[in-house]
Amino acid sequence: MIPLDWRHKELIHLLWAAFAIVGGLAFLELRSREALSGFLSPIMQRRLTAKSSTERTLLRLFLVLGCLMFGVAALMRPLAHGETERVASGAPSADVMFVLDVSRSMLAEDATPNRLARAKNEIAQLVSRLEGQRVGLVVFAGRAAPVCPLTPDHSFFNTVLNTVDTRSAGRGGTKVGEAIKVALRGFPPGQGARLIVLITDGDDQDPYSEDAAKAARDAGVKIVAVGLGSETGSQITLTDPKTGAKTVLMHDGKPVISKLDGATLRKIALVTEGAYIPAGTAAIDLDAIIDSHVRPIVRAAADSATREIKVERYPYMVFGALICLLAALWVGAGAGDSRRSS
Repeated sequence: MIPLDWRHKELIHLLWAAFAIVGGLAFLELRSREALSGFLSPIMQRRLTAKSSTERTLLRLFLVLGCLMFGVAALMRPLAHGETERVASGAPSADVMFVLDVSRSMLAEDATPNRLARAKNEIAQLVSRLEGQRVGLVVFAGRAAPVCPLTPDHSFFNTVLNTVDTRSAGRGGTKVGEAIKVALRGFPPGQGARLIVLITDGDDQDPYSEDAAKAARDAGVKIVAVGLGSETGSQITLTDPKTGAKTVLMHDGKPVISKLDGATLRKIALVTEGAYIPAGTAAIDLDAIIDSHVRPIVRAAADSATREIKVERYPYMVFGALICLLAALWVGAGAGDSRRSS
């Protein structure tokens, strides 16, 4: 006999209901036989009715009882003792938090039409390829602000993304470390497949950026840092939203030059075992980000989304119940055949 464990042992009391049902059927069968005997003799009963023999009746009741008992056993969820299997606990997914620099240095026009507009366009394209994944958005300049929590609703994300500009963070400057910390707080507690996509020109004014990267590493979050802009530097052009007039951002009578600081971004990415992508003034290689970083963490999510459970044996009980039911119907149908043969 195969040893079994039972997930719902308390349902064994349903057997009393099974016995009661079969007992009721036996009582009705006996009562119908007595009632019929009051009108017809045994000889006429065999000629005019399809009444089965006592043996067939008992066999049919026994099979009905077996069907009900197998059904109760199936409801009790039998489990193979000592045998386990791995099953998926849900659809694998990743949480991707975009961290976007919205400082005024992102208005430099070395990337067409400017760094910020290019970054927003690239983020929208990347999100369109992250079907089934949750995405969120943190913007930063002199301070960081979460503007879109992690959500599977990509339409909502894109709506929020379209409203982002250099006023979204509310303070001048560029503090990458604070932005990473805010992004980390946006992830749910516990383990999971999580990725930060940091897009900035790397003009970092935060001395604690590397510490923030270490915190991300300890939380199991990888950072893909994308550097936008020219390493040789570019002037920052401000456009008047009303007139469209353009002016160059000045400081102490000299144009402000913004350069891509790839060294800082590379350090941040390598601390988390992520990657630094020097996009410069060209388009971001979206396929490289997806193939090298997003898909691996989704595969990791699929591996972590499995759990080990005991092997279910209830299908055998359902099969036994079906066999007993079909046999009971066949025995009952045989009553008519025996009457016609006589």
